[in-house]
Amino acid sequence: MNTESKHLIIFDMDGVIMDVSQSYRETIRLTARHFFKGAAAYDDLPDPLFSLEDLAEVKQSGGLNNDWETTYFIISLLLKRVDLPDTLHDGDGWRLRQKIMSHCDLSNLTAFLKSHPYPLKTLLHKNDRKESGFVKRLSSDDVGSGNIIKQIFQEIYLGRELFETTYNMPAKTDFENGLINQEKLMVERGFLDMLSSHHILAIATGRPKAEAAYPLNRFKICNYFPMILTLDDCLEEEQKRATQTGEWVSLSKPHPFMLDVIAQSFDDQVKKNFYIGDMPDDMIAAQNAKAEFTGIGIISPSPDKQRLKNLLTQAGADFVIDELKELGEILLSEDA
Repeated sequence: MNTESKHLIIFDMDGVIMDVSQSYRETIRLTARHFFKGAAAYDDLPDPLFSLEDLAEVKQSGGLNNDWETTYFIISLLLKRVDLPDTLHDGDGWRLRQKIMSHCDLSNLTAFLKSHPYPLKTLLHKNDRKESGFVKRLSSDDVGSGNIIKQIFQEIYLGRELFETTYNMPAKTDFENGLINQEKLMVERGFLDMLSSHHILAIATGRPKAEAAYPLNRFKICNYFPMILTLDDCLEEEQKRATQTGEWVSLSKPHPFMLDVIAQSFDDQVKKNFYIGDMPDDMIAAQNAKAEFTGIGIISPSPDKQRLKNLLTQAGADFVIDELKELGEILLSEDA
């Protein structure tokens, strides 16, 4: 096939290539639960804390660049049902969380979670999106330098051994087996083989580089994607621009930065550009990219497919598909 007939097809990872319902999504739930450990009535909290469908409502509400921010936001929502003591002065985040929780009673939160089928959705609609000051204090900076919520998240997601190898520090929690190993491939290797033989494939993901490489190598599909942009690339460019201009701007989705960089790299080699994602922010990025993109929303991982379909369409999706195998028909129709 000659070069002019090739398309550039960029994939998001989570919910598109990788099923993360039992990894990232479950890590959010477990991190939120672990955050309240040590408080009165902790053992009475429902397990799981909230449903994946309820979590999807928050994820699809937009404005959350990654699952860490989603976790901070969800904990902030849950704290609306908890009376916190006034003191926030302990310099060490781990001691501060332990001290505050030891003076908290979760009875009200427990009753609320058990009496509402969609507690996050209820809290989301009743409250503004302002982050709790307590959460902000414990989610500043990074792992090892004050962000204990992110550290809990990473320890649960990566597991003790991979966490300690990645961050070169001892784990604080007792999670041995990382949920990253619960991820499943959502696309058949044969389909990727067929696509890559006719088109150029790439990935634009909000994952850190190491967390993108791990499953791609585990499932032996890294070679299908000659270009992979991750959170690391966004952060590097953000720092560069901030140094030059004195202003910091987030380049994570819905910003089209990653799509622009990839499209520019293959501009003279492809006929059309496609971006496949499972969130409204993905479609907004496709719409706002400098190059013309066909935005394709995928709804297969969603517990409420019709709702997600409506949200993706409202965000500018040109097509909405249930499974990646439907992509072949779209490519044929675009070539017609």
